[in-house]
Amino acid sequence: MSAPRGTRRRKMRRRADMPLLGGARPPIAALLGLLLAVAGVTALVLGGNDRAGVDTAVLTSQQRVAEDGALSLRASLDESVTDLQRAAALFSGPRPVAADTVLDKLGKVYGKWRGTAVIDPAGGLLAARGENIPLATVLDKSGQNGQEGQGGAAPVPRLVRLPSGETRMLVTAPLGGGDRPRLLVASGTLNVPGISTGEDRSLLVVDSAGTVLASDGPSVSRTAWAKRAAKSAADASARTPEPGGHPGAGGHFMAVGKAAKNAKKDSRTAVGYAAAGRAPGETSPAGTLGLSVITSVKVTEDASAVRTQAFGLVAAAVLLVLAVVVTWVLIRTVQRPLLQLYLESRRLGRGELDRPVKRFRGREPARIGAALESLRQQRLGGRPTRTGRARGGFGTRGTVIVCGVLLLAWAAPLLLLLNRAGSGVDVPRQLVEDQRRRTDTAADRVRKALNEGWADVASVAEIVGAGGGKEGADDAVLRTTLREHPRYRAVYVLDGDGKVVSRAGDSPRHPGGKKPHPDSVVQLNTSGKEPAVAAYAAVPGGKGRTVVGEYDPQFLISMVTRPGLGKVWLVDKKHRIIAADRSHGFRAFTKLPGAHLEKVAAAARKDAKRTSGTAVLRRSSDSAIVAAAGFSGGGAVKDLDWQVVSEQPTAWLELPEYTAQWHTMFAGLLGVTAAVACLGWLHIIVIRPLRSLADRAEALAGGDRKTVLFPQHHDEVGAVVRNLELIRQQLARPSGRN
Repeated sequence: MSAPRGTRRRKMRRRADMPLLGGARPPIAALLGLLLAVAGVTALVLGGNDRAGVDTAVLTSQQRVAEDGALSLRASLDESVTDLQRAAALFSGPRPVAADTVLDKLGKVYGKWRGTAVIDPAGGLLAARGENIPLATVLDKSGQNGQEGQGGAAPVPRLVRLPSGETRMLVTAPLGGGDRPRLLVASGTLNVPGISTGEDRSLLVVDSAGTVLASDGPSVSRTAWAKRAAKSAADASARTPEPGGHPGAGGHFMAVGKAAKNAKKDSRTAVGYAAAGRAPGETSPAGTLGLSVITSVKVTEDASAVRTQAFGLVAAAVLLVLAVVVTWVLIRTVQRPLLQLYLESRRLGRGELDRPVKRFRGREPARIGAALESLRQQRLGGRPTRTGRARGGFGTRGTVIVCGVLLLAWAAPLLLLLNRAGSGVDVPRQLVEDQRRRTDTAADRVRKALNEGWADVASVAEIVGAGGGKEGADDAVLRTTLREHPRYRAVYVLDGDGKVVSRAGDSPRHPGGKKPHPDSVVQLNTSGKEPAVAAYAAVPGGKGRTVVGEYDPQFLISMVTRPGLGKVWLVDKKHRIIAADRSHGFRAFTKLPGAHLEKVAAAARKDAKRTSGTAVLRRSSDSAIVAAAGFSGGGAVKDLDWQVVSEQPTAWLELPEYTAQWHTMFAGLLGVTAAVACLGWLHIIVIRPLRSLADRAEALAGGDRKTVLFPQHHDEVGAVVRNLELIRQQLARPSGRN
């Protein structure tokens, strides 16, 4: 049986008047949805299966070690290419320099090449030094190299396999001067990067086909995982590196093999690999060779895991209960009273005055309900009265605050207290060793870069000496050197008394009136705004003249900046800071920031026979791995006695304790965000207008007929305000009384 037509029309009008958007329903629904989502996230991130977090930390560390090695390998090969190209350019002039003279002077400055030669692409060998160079490889492509020489293109290095099985890198550069083209050729050994190895660590250098070209440490090239690593590294060399990261793709994996007969568990090996490629837009001749570095280390510690499954499920269940309780409270105390107030005010606005207004619970709904009842009586002929009976009770703002406190009581402990890692975190010894090795590699990288810089300055000194001190000739050589080598801030020539006779770049900082230093790399100051470090090389037959190349401080900063190494400092023999990584900054010549750092640096310097650095795990409220490594290997920097010091906070490592801590804090942060956002939304959109509505309703019931009531939002509160305005207009008219 269908409802009467009038009843259907009233229901349709009621639905048309009911607000569809805004009001209390959206924030309450959003709060419930977000809390359910937070509970689900909490159960997933904390209640998942146990994970071996130590494996993740160790594997990431191996990839970082491989990336350091790849960067060091690429830089060394690039330097060799640049040195030969630059040497060939310096010996090129209007008159040809004898081939034997070129090789003799080249050998005095650079000792890195196993063999050097000058060849005529059409007529064969002109001069040679050192081991025999496979000239057939060069002569097969002599036409191409000759074209490159005429065009001024950069020399292209290539790898050559000798009959003995060793690999050599051949570099060619056009040697100008004379009527016939000549090529300067050098062969160098492809060595593994300067990373300290041991009984448990191996290093491999592979090409783009996965062939092992060089190795160090225990032999692993025949193992199954080594073949997998070689293939992965070869694939990585063909991938485009990610912007802002290592200039070459990389990765890691855990290899599990059969253990010894008496061992109870299978052996595990952490493998990391990285391509010695180049970033998009970067110039790197060695980056085109397709080389990759593979590092592997045996994992002797069992992977540990922090069990948070029960904790995560309990936390998620508690939040589910709170979500249901809070939603039920808000619906009962805010949403439902608002809808009932809307219906009561709408009834009075239409003139349906036959029954009293319903009594409400809660301070604001009760005040508005009492005001509506007073207005109903006034419409029936009563006089305006002030309502005060409903001012007691618990307000809606207090209800929202209580709900917020309940939700924060769940979220705040997760964010601030529970699952804290503390100072007793189980840090694998392998991570400490990797920090030491990476710090040692950084120190070796700085040492090689400074020595290479001195070799460049020495080659310039050879050219300056060959020029005989002609006016203007030195300036051209210095300008070319400064343009081709951004590591220098200034290059200049001093006479025997220390006076600058020719320069290029910034103002020289050699102490005035002081004679030049002997051939070496020297620290010129121990105070000031920035350090001054310079390479000195005497001009052969120059009567005391010396070429000086001052290093740019930004060059030193770039040498110690490596991702994943933590805070890194380059310090002198008195532990004064010379440079630091870009992410943390520094003030020149200040002390290391902490007595524990100086203690580790002093311990590393104390043992003069140590071939690698020192690393310790410092346990405190902010635990960290501290490592220090000095320069080893001599060269022009042998008198500097500098060190590289690094500090890696354990909180930055991917250890299971910290992973559980971050996940717990993440869940707590999500809970706080959901509670604050939705309850704040409810307070701004509903609670504040509702409190204001209670005041205006009481004023209207008290006799205020002049104040026009208009809604701020199209929601439940706005609908009540519109109905009150209709009642005010009816009371203001003389005919409004029934």
